[in-house]
Amino acid sequence: MQQSNSGIAALSHNELKELGLLYRQIASDLAAVREDAGSRRLAVYLNQLLGRTHNLIYMGHKPKISALVLFYRYTYPRVFRETLPQTLLAVTVVMVAAIAAWVLTLRDPAFAYRLLGPHMIETIEQRQMWTDSIVTIKPLASSGIMTNNLSVAFSMFALGITGGLGTIWMLAVNGLLLGVIGAATARAGMALQLWSFVAPHGVLELPAIFIAGGAGLEIARGLLFPGLLSRRDSLEKAGGRAARLLLGAIPMLVIAGLIEGFFSPSAAPVAMKFGLAGVLFAALITYLFLMGRPAANLVRANSGL
Repeated sequence: MQQSNSGIAALSHNELKELGLLYRQIASDLAAVREDAGSRRLAVYLNQLLGRTHNLIYMGHKPKISALVLFYRYTYPRVFRETLPQTLLAVTVVMVAAIAAWVLTLRDPAFAYRLLGPHMIETIEQRQMWTDSIVTIKPLASSGIMTNNLSVAFSMFALGITGGLGTIWMLAVNGLLLGVIGAATARAGMALQLWSFVAPHGVLELPAIFIAGGAGLEIARGLLFPGLLSRRDSLEKAGGRAARLLLGAIPMLVIAGLIEGFFSPSAAPVAMKFGLAGVLFAALITYLFLMGRPAANLVRANSGL
């Protein structure tokens, strides 16, 4: 087997099929030969041949920046729209949990005490924002925020393999915290302080969390509802879409972390914070729902057809 300078791209369709067949045969032969102590030299040869073939198949070309640009410009918005029902379900879980927690907190302040702990409740009762300390350690805080948000997003994605139960649980917990904090700060007359802090980064962070939850629910959909496909094929296909969905949410979380660490807790005017939130949210909606559509569809959408 010879590797040309053009790599795998130089092979025809039939040659690619033959290459795949030979690759699997070599792997099978190597597994059998390794069981025979007298075939050590043959095992070494087959292992080297398998390694060369692996390099040809999986490293035949260098990744290009243009491919990444095309992914975020066309592929990602399309995948988002294809899996929109799962993302909307994630939004619903968070909002239902948030509303329930809001109502419970207003009716029973002890509920917030049990969920948030005495220190945070005391801070809120003193009408102090617990985020004030971020201002003095902006780079460290921003890094920690990004790490935490990415960890939550990846966990929601991975827990889709539990049939979506783990993903739904994490979404519900985040909704509970959002509702309790919102109600507790409203009772203390700090609603404007809270939402002016949350708005600049929240318009990116919350949608990214919803999308990550949607990615986990997409895995669950492929696992539980394979349709005409085998369960394995359905899970593999859904997992690919979910992984692309999560990949697109990562830049949103990185940008949100930077804003939350450097701008949200700053002394910038409230109007400026809400203004930035409005601009970012409008840009995000435009990107997700309009980017990557065929030109003809855009014309019809703009004309109201």
